[in-house]
Amino acid sequence: MSSMNVKTPDILVSEVGPRDGLQSISQAMPTDAKLRWIAALAGAGLREIEVGSFVSPKLLPQMADAAEVVAGAIKISDLTVLALVPNLKGAERAIAAGVHKLTMPVSASRQHSLANIGKTPEEAIAEVAKVRTLVDTLPQDQRPALEVGISTAFGCTMEGPVPEDRVIEMAELLAKAGADSVGLSDTTGYANPAQVKRLFKRLFAGIGAKAGGAHLHNTRGQGLANVVAALDAGVTTFDSSQGGLGGCPYAPGATGNIVTEDLVFLLESMGLSTGIDIDRLIAARAIIQAALPGEPLYGHVPDAGLPKGFVPAALRSDA
Repeated sequence: MSSMNVKTPDILVSEVGPRDGLQSISQAMPTDAKLRWIAALAGAGLREIEVGSFVSPKLLPQMADAAEVVAGAIKISDLTVLALVPNLKGAERAIAAGVHKLTMPVSASRQHSLANIGKTPEEAIAEVAKVRTLVDTLPQDQRPALEVGISTAFGCTMEGPVPEDRVIEMAELLAKAGADSVGLSDTTGYANPAQVKRLFKRLFAGIGAKAGGAHLHNTRGQGLANVVAALDAGVTTFDSSQGGLGGCPYAPGATGNIVTEDLVFLLESMGLSTGIDIDRLIAARAIIQAALPGEPLYGHVPDAGLPKGFVPAALRSDA
């Protein structure tokens, strides 16, 4: 962990590049490079990393080594290892691999849900309940946490606007189905700050302590503005991808996930500690560049550098 961790960080930055980023690009990163990258991210102070997805290797060959990556990642101290699972079968494989946390995507858009996982939203919620039952059969100290992200919560490329009432109703149903936390995902990069603040406030009002984090995309340049809006609503966990890796299949040439380096700088510059050493974080980009030659990486902070005299939040007298 970073030496600047003098207290528990204010904000949890959950890195999703090794899963969301890598599964979105055609090149496959070698397993040993994935593990070096994950170790470098953890060394920079990342405390939570989504390292893979337990789906069919035929569908996502980039994730075929998920169990091997988990096996390596769980050896890193002070790191919570996440994996995405679309269904009960995936959860069984992830649990066998030893993950600390399962994350399940459940789409608020019926068309997106059917296209993405071949299930209706109602069937996806029922699948979460099945995974909860499975987790509860395990010894208490071996149960991974179960989080759900509501995909297309802010709009869908197929359906267009998604009713906010539907999103909150789904969150309440997922909480009852046994999710430990339910977050909101701007899968398509449609969200705006007013919408983000409003919907997260409703999420906290609806499910209280089970309200989870924000998974935001920068497809239309709104990513960091949406982070500030979510902060105003009380969100303390944010997903991001180093270098904005993966792009966005819905908008060619546009970045997809918000860039971890830019997110960390935003938070730290606002006086919110993340426990992450930005210089070491930026240095980890070299592993991606070597393993995925030619893959575009994004980020204003890596391009421009840190401002002269920049002091991390944990070391500031006004923090």
